[in-house]
Amino acid sequence: MRAVRFHEYGGIDVLRVEEVERPVPGPGQVLVEVRAAGIQPGEVMIREGARHGRWPAVFPSGQGSDLAGVVAEVGAQVRGFAVGDEVLGFTHGRASHAEFVVVDDVDVVSRPQGLSWDVAGSLYVAGTTAYACVFAVDPGPTDTVVVSGAAGGVGSLAVQLARHRGATVIGLASERNHAWLKERGVVPVAYGEGVAERIREACGADVDAFIDTFGDGYVELAVELGVRPERINTIRDWQAAARIGARTYGEGAAACAVVVGELARLAARGELEVPIARGYPLEEVRDAFRELEQGHTHGKIVLRP
Repeated sequence: MRAVRFHEYGGIDVLRVEEVERPVPGPGQVLVEVRAAGIQPGEVMIREGARHGRWPAVFPSGQGSDLAGVVAEVGAQVRGFAVGDEVLGFTHGRASHAEFVVVDDVDVVSRPQGLSWDVAGSLYVAGTTAYACVFAVDPGPTDTVVVSGAAGGVGSLAVQLARHRGATVIGLASERNHAWLKERGVVPVAYGEGVAERIREACGADVDAFIDTFGDGYVELAVELGVRPERINTIRDWQAAARIGARTYGEGAAACAVVVGELARLAARGELEVPIARGYPLEEVRDAFRELEQGHTHGKIVLRP
């Protein structure tokens, strides 16, 4: 089969699509023929070696966590899945950017009818991270929540999940994404100099919670706005969070098939939109990450093996 590999830390040019041995599922595992697999900013940091202390790579390394596809083989003791079933889920083995991937059967769920392959293959990392962010700050109908990076892969889901709880949501994003946010009941505010005053003008009240998906000073902004540390959550600025006692709930806090299944059902019912920016064939993995690393994408970028 073909799979993405890199043999050393580095930039986009270290990524290769190579012929590798097709894996065989063991007990409690299924082999999935991948139809779509999302790519993530965290994979960039791992590939560059910036997270070596936390997530070291073993070379040659694959990549990819999100996946959706069709069960091609089942191992012994697998229950609930058969060859031909359409599934979505995740792997912790950095292996989904490939034509086939072995997955533990407890890490996949059935693909709901009407859910596109691209959305199904993009839900795990961004979806569970957004879910954890919203859970961490616990917004309710009387709360005003600010979300930085509100049009990004995680932010675009976090604003919708917070609105689903009835909260007033202010989304920080570039003006070209304001119409999309308004259509989903989010109050858009442009980021940049003077953003604190624009937030105050937009909400006309106190800010109760802050979800930071971007980093770059937003934890400090939340403090400036009077948000209590226990209702600030960041997935980027861990040092600032440690200084003030803010939360750092991310993907790992909600990394289970139950959450993925709940998000998939919401998306299939039209209650959660997962924007898809673009899909790339596996051979164009470098182009996919080149677009991702520009940092201005609205929604998810997907590989389609």
